[in-house]
Amino acid sequence: MAGGANPVKAVLYALGANFAIAVTKYIAAFITNSGSMLAEAVHSTADCGNQLLLLLGMKRAKRPPSPDYPLGFGKETYFWSFIVALMLFSVGGLFSVYEGWHKLHEPEAIKFPLLALGVLGFGIVAESFSTWGCLTEVNKLRGNQTLWQWFRSSRNSELIVILGEDLAALFGLTLAFIAVSITWATGDPIWDALGSIAIGVLLIVVAILVGIEVKALLVGQGVEDTTRAEMVKFLEDQPAVEKVLNLLSLQMGPDAMIAVKARMRPTGTDVALVEGINKTEVAFREAFPQVAFLFFEPDLKD
Repeated sequence: MAGGANPVKAVLYALGANFAIAVTKYIAAFITNSGSMLAEAVHSTADCGNQLLLLLGMKRAKRPPSPDYPLGFGKETYFWSFIVALMLFSVGGLFSVYEGWHKLHEPEAIKFPLLALGVLGFGIVAESFSTWGCLTEVNKLRGNQTLWQWFRSSRNSELIVILGEDLAALFGLTLAFIAVSITWATGDPIWDALGSIAIGVLLIVVAILVGIEVKALLVGQGVEDTTRAEMVKFLEDQPAVEKVLNLLSLQMGPDAMIAVKARMRPTGTDVALVEGINKTEVAFREAFPQVAFLFFEPDLKD
């Protein structure tokens, strides 16, 4: 399924960048008294926590099956990804909107605007590096799809979340840079407050989009349509299979469960039929190593 992509690498890129950015933002927010800067600092802190939750989810998803969880824990990564979306919405988005609203009613001048702009510029560079790392992994998966098509169809919740976070952070930093620049040029702190609100709205929109995609995985999406089509074609190319009558799938983190109902070619004996199914299963698992559970039923009709 992963197609060579490494979600852990993308998460670590993002964690390193956001930690460095958060520290510099807090220092700058304290010195400059900028609402946009404080909103961005809280956003980066929330992102650091989010990346730690994603790493936790990926680790817990690797636990082996148990009697209570016979299909394993792969879908746990979706749960933690959904928690990340909620944190992005609440800790990042709502706080930024609140901070901007507060600054609108009690405006305060920005101190040392050049320092704020320098920190934001550093953040843009660091976040660009993190986004590049994430896109490198995403490009291993998306093929000819646009980024938006991949986002809507991907079953890799970790990369969905990291891509959403990185893009939100990059655009948020750009908005903060613009807001602080206009505030410095005009001497009107209202622009800084409006920048904070704009950042909050951006984070809320991204959180909702990420939440919608992760919710679909949490509820129980199958493998991607292209992967399912490849699976059906592969099975029907096998010498023992005459026709695939139905193929059901369930994506479970990096793994998948597949249930196949197929009309088999006549063999003459039950033993030959079972041997044909066994050979087909071995070949199928080799072609699709993400399949952790495979159930094969011979039948005459669906």
